[in-house]
Amino acid sequence: MRIVIIDDSGARATVLEEGLRDAGYEDIHVVPPRGAFVARLERMAPDVVLMDLGNPSRDTLEEMLVVSRALAKPIAMFVDQSDDNMIGAAIDAGVSAYVVDGLRKERVKPILDLAIRRFSAFARMQAELDEARTQLADRKTIDRAKAILMSSRGLSEPDAYALLRTTAMNQGKKLVDVAAALITASDLLGGTS
Repeated sequence: MRIVIIDDSGARATVLEEGLRDAGYEDIHVVPPRGAFVARLERMAPDVVLMDLGNPSRDTLEEMLVVSRALAKPIAMFVDQSDDNMIGAAIDAGVSAYVVDGLRKERVKPILDLAIRRFSAFARMQAELDEARTQLADRKTIDRAKAILMSSRGLSEPDAYALLRTTAMNQGKKLVDVAAALITASDLLGGTS
C-alpha cells in the first residue's frame, strides 16, 4: 500500500512515518504542500493520504480540501485545533478521518484503518446511489417511450413495452437505448411525448 504524508513540519511527519513503519507499512512518501504538489500526488497514485496540518489557516485548509476532492482516495487529516466549520468542510470534501489533537504514533494505524473503511463504505454507498439514479432515469425514458407508442399506435401499456423489448432484442440493443431513440425520433417528427 502506497501512503503519502502531506506535511511541511518534518517533526510531525516523522511521528506519522514511525507509526506507519511500526505497523508494517513500507511504501511511505512525505510530500510538502508546496509548488505543484497536487500534480505530484496524482502521479504518485497513493492508496491513502495522511494530511498533517497542525494549526492550519483557512486558506491552507481550503487548499487541502481541494486536494482531497481531486484525489478521491481515503484521506486522514490531523489538526491541532478545529471548529464546527472546519469539520463540516472536511466532511463535505470527502475526508475519511478528521483527527483533532491526536497525533501519536500508536494511533496512526487505527486511524489509517478507519479512513480506509469509511472511504470504502462511502464509495459503496455512492456507487449504489449512482446506480439507483441511473435506473430511475432509465425507467423514466422507457415510460416516456411507452407513452409515445400508446398514443401514436393505440397500444396498451404491456403491448408498448413488449414492442420496445422485442425491438431491443432484434437490434441487439439495450431497452433504454431503443426507448431513447424512439423519443428522439418522435421529437424530430413533432410527435407527442
